[in-house]
Amino acid sequence: MKAVPQNPVVIIPGVLFWDSLYDVMKDALALYIPKEKIAIAPVSLVDWIGFPPSPEKSTNRVMKAVDGAIRTMERKFPGEPITLVAHSGGGSVAMVYLLEKPFQGDVYTPGNRVGKLITLGTPFHTHEYYAKIKTDFIFKYLQTDFFRRYLVISVASDKYIGNSQGSFVEKMCYKFYQSVQDDGNVGGDGIVPAKSCFLDGAENVTIADAEHLPTPHTRWYGTKEGVEQWIQWL
Repeated sequence: MKAVPQNPVVIIPGVLFWDSLYDVMKDALALYIPKEKIAIAPVSLVDWIGFPPSPEKSTNRVMKAVDGAIRTMERKFPGEPITLVAHSGGGSVAMVYLLEKPFQGDVYTPGNRVGKLITLGTPFHTHEYYAKIKTDFIFKYLQTDFFRRYLVISVASDKYIGNSQGSFVEKMCYKFYQSVQDDGNVGGDGIVPAKSCFLDGAENVTIADAEHLPTPHTRWYGTKEGVEQWIQWL
């Protein structure tokens, strides 16, 4: 078992995923740090979609849930910098949150409550419409001093190669990757191409065997086998 820092952790679900799907990740992380030091931001499917539907405001709703989880964890463990572990589009929400700039009317000031951000399969380079609302904002305000305040580790998997002329799985991966970036003939986690996760200023890590979707019977980033591949950066 690897020895890892014992900082509190807040898990941030990915786009269209909700908190209970991340219980498996919480259990996997609890093999390394006390379970009471791990929380999942209380994000629901409605937070992502809105009611009535307003997906363009999803980042604001999720940031509110994240901020609440961080403040609760801070009260339990005062003075201990929190590590954010964010999956998929939750990673870009975390970046918007940490930038401390007004986003569609909302701004948060986490300051030194947060020390590190680990993103798992988060595309920072994408042409998907709603994701681009976040990434355009990030690149508008992101400066090199951000990475002096927060250590950012971007983890991506290149388990599946997309190929427009390949097998059924390779063709599906090609389509998914092409919906994120123009070139679908690349490696990725089955949904997100690895190279779209690379962020200048972050420590970019590529792992070999993780899938994107947090569904049963898959080896995704949050399973015991997935966590083992990136836990050393916690």
